[in-house]
Amino acid sequence: LGTIAMGFGGSMTYGQTVGLTHDGPLRGDWAALSWGMLGLAIKGGVWISFCGLFLGIGLGGKRYRPFEMFLLMLGMLMAVVFGWWLFNTPHDPENQRLPFFYFSDHWHWEPGVELKHRPEIWGGLLTALVSGILYAALAKGDLLASNLALWGMLGGALGFPLGQALQASNAWNPGMYNESFIGFFTKYFNWWNMMETTFGAAMGAVLGLGLWLNRRRIGVSSEPDVSPLPGWLVGLLLAVHVMLIGLVEFSKIHWIDGVYDLGVMMGLIPLVLCVQGRWGPYMMLLPITLLPIAGKTLRALIDPALYSVTWLAYLILPMLLATTIAVWFARQAKPEGEHPLFVRCALLFCVWIFHYLNFAFFDFPWPWNDWGGRHPNALIFFISMLGITLMVFFYSPEKRRWQWNAWHGDKD
Repeated sequence: LGTIAMGFGGSMTYGQTVGLTHDGPLRGDWAALSWGMLGLAIKGGVWISFCGLFLGIGLGGKRYRPFEMFLLMLGMLMAVVFGWWLFNTPHDPENQRLPFFYFSDHWHWEPGVELKHRPEIWGGLLTALVSGILYAALAKGDLLASNLALWGMLGGALGFPLGQALQASNAWNPGMYNESFIGFFTKYFNWWNMMETTFGAAMGAVLGLGLWLNRRRIGVSSEPDVSPLPGWLVGLLLAVHVMLIGLVEFSKIHWIDGVYDLGVMMGLIPLVLCVQGRWGPYMMLLPITLLPIAGKTLRALIDPALYSVTWLAYLILPMLLATTIAVWFARQAKPEGEHPLFVRCALLFCVWIFHYLNFAFFDFPWPWNDWGGRHPNALIFFISMLGITLMVFFYSPEKRRWQWNAWHGDKD
């Protein structure tokens, strides 16, 4: 659920908000910097709070029915429209009418310059988020969901500005880092990538801390995890979602983007399928989440001279592996819970396959090659991947200690 909700924030435009803090004409303008950082804090907070909310829904032990989740998402979509109208309109730059809280390019910051004013939707998502938090806290008594939503908001509101502070400080003070004692490393930085990596690390740390502090609220429902939806309907909804995802990501049909590109709308079918049942969660977590990422990697790296091999390496084999793992563990699952090794296997598969696809997308920045802008982030991701791999094999959460047989201990 948290993975699905993490995609909601991708509907917000933030490139121009970042630009307010470091674009050439605005360097030295502290008012523009402050306004841009405020916008990043709001957008980052909304972005990660959605993840915290639905992560808490998944871990809190409160049973949400599929139809209940459908109604919740429908209400949140209505809140998006209301919040967009309240906070993000009017948007009529030709007549110099923009919202009061507008965090993209504005003639106030660059008068006399021809700008492309991006429409914003953060207000709609904020309103939808608040409605979801209120429902979880008041209607369901789901304190873990509401608490993690607030921790996610804190993590995003700190992480996004913190990451951009690094990029902006480099833009405002060219050469500052390269002339320091870490210059041997920073001279290769792709600062946009470092901003994103810092944002992710900070928000993940804060959200993880929030989950640890609320760990006593983690619960498992005593009700059997059997979906009331018939199997044919689950299969149909999965097929419709995959088709729409494929059309949004890889087609040029504009009306599909209007219908399904909004993150909250895109999450409706997956969330309904994942709150209860067996096949929906496994298929969404592994092959369906992987599909657009593998597809984009293939599109970027396809080689006409090695057409079949690139299809096999970047799409067919990853999808076959993900589907095989999902189907096997779904068949092994019982109404009272999943196979004891599922979490370890899924985490190990995801961290390796996504690192592999990202490494390929970065054009294989091996450390022994001449270093460029992709190498520092590739090294950070590799170290993180090794750390997670060691945790999967050698850490026992039940005993809260490192041990040699942690993997096999889950079978007992």
